[in-house]
Order: sequence, then C-alpha cells, then structure tokens
Amino acid sequence: MSASNPHLVDMPVPASAGIGLKSCHFEEILDTRPDVGWFEVHTENYMGEGGLAHYFLEWIRERYPLSMHGVGLSLGSAAGLDPDHVERVRRAVDRYRPDLVSEHVSFSTVDGKFLNDLLPLPYTEEALDIICRNIDHLQETLGRPILVENPSTYLEYNLSKISEPEFLNEVCRRTGCGLLLDINNIYVSCWNCGGDAAAYIRQITPRHVGEYHLAGHAEKKWQDRIIRIDDHGSNVCGRVWQLYDLALDCIGARPTLVEWDCNIPSLMTLLQEAGRAENALAGREAAQ
Repeated sequence: MSASNPHLVDMPVPASAGIGLKSCHFEEILDTRPDVGWFEVHTENYMGEGGLAHYFLEWIRERYPLSMHGVGLSLGSAAGLDPDHVERVRRAVDRYRPDLVSEHVSFSTVDGKFLNDLLPLPYTEEALDIICRNIDHLQETLGRPILVENPSTYLEYNLSKISEPEFLNEVCRRTGCGLLLDINNIYVSCWNCGGDAAAYIRQITPRHVGEYHLAGHAEKKWQDRIIRIDDHGSNVCGRVWQLYDLALDCIGARPTLVEWDCNIPSLMTLLQEAGRAENALAGREAAQ
C-alpha cells in the first residue's frame, strides 16, 4: 500500500485497450465508470503537490490500472538528464505506483533550453551509448524498468549507421528496459522517410515490447508531396489498424493505448476507438 494513499491497490495493466485521461472527461468518468481496460496520463501533468487533477487521478488509480507516460525527460540528451526533472518524475511515480512508466527515444533540451518537440536521434554508436546511460540512470532512480517509445520522424540523419528497429532492440538489450511500440509513429516515419512499415515491425524483438500506442495523424501538402504529421488529433486510420494487426500477429497482444491529444473528442468516441482495439486483441494470447 502507498503511504500517501492507503486505498491504492496493485492492478497490473492488462493486455487490453486503454485511453488517455483528459480533464474534460473527468466528471463523466466519475459518473459513468466506463468499461475500459486502463488509463494513461502524461507524467508532467501530475508533478505538482495538489490540486483538482490529483483528486481525480487518485479516484481513477483506486479503480483502474494506470500508465504514466513522460514527454519531457529528453532521454537522448548528451548532457544527461535534468536532476530536478528526474526527481519530480520519481515523486509522481512513487505517489501513484503505475504499472507502466514510459518515455521517448528522443531529445528535447539543448544547453538547458527546452524545445517543445520530441526530436529524433541520429542512430549511431555514440547516441546509443548516451541514451543507454540516461535510461540506466532513470531506472536506477525509479527502482524499476521503463518503456521507451519509438519517435515519429520527418527526416533522417545522413550520419545514422543503425536502422531504427536495430537501435531500439539494442537499447532494450543493453538496459533491460522495454519498448512502447507506437504503430502510428512507425507509419508516419516510414511514409515520410521512405521506409517499409511492415518490415520495421517484423524486425522488432517481440520480448522487448510491453505496450502499443495507436493514434491519428494529419496530412500536410509540401511542394509535390504529402507529409504525415503525428498530431494525435483524429481517428486511427485504416493503414495503422492493418499494421496493428500485423504487430499482434508478429509480436502478440500487449496493453494498447488509443492516444488523442488535440481536437479531443467525446468520451464515447475514445471508448469506441478503444473498443476497436479491444476487438483486435480478442482471441490473441500475449507472446511469451
């Protein structure tokens, strides 16, 4: 039991579909107690000590499994992790004891300045050493393994020497962390950079994968081509659903989150998307 909240119980996230917890849905969730597998929140939204958001999250945590998904640690930063940010993450994780804790394979700080984006890394041995060192430090501080998420990309570095799937597999192998495999990000990145999304999924080591993300994306025309933008602002598209089916076949059933972070729809719409993922999971056993 948690010293700060004796009502918390351990409820591991099942291999079922979950949704992101949004403040505009707090009251409706309390009133209706929807039939959904689990909830995910952005860790940075719960680093403060008090407030209404904590009241609602504590209510959720007493009744549903929980994942905390970070967006600001900048795991790929050559300067290392910001100790104050790490400490705030640790306190939030200790407070809510989520079953899943995750961050991104990216960087977002340079010379102490925060960039409001998740920027991709060059896939080199040097970058691999840096991110593994930072993940080791974070996991030691939290006292638990984390999951790391593949980024959405819009360009590739000329100096990259390792493919993204190989890079992710090696990060997991060296650090013991798991992989949060974002299916939409795979589709967006492969579309923008000319990769093969199905081949990407087949290169991932199944035992490393602890969670999937699904989301919608936007299309922008630039010169004579379409760029796909990972904005989490619409329904999951048909091609991403197809890739999700492939991942379930190649890797197995895992907890699956439907992300929707802008143009946030009704709770019913989110639950319908989660229901589609739940149907895809049905009948598939988690890979051992």
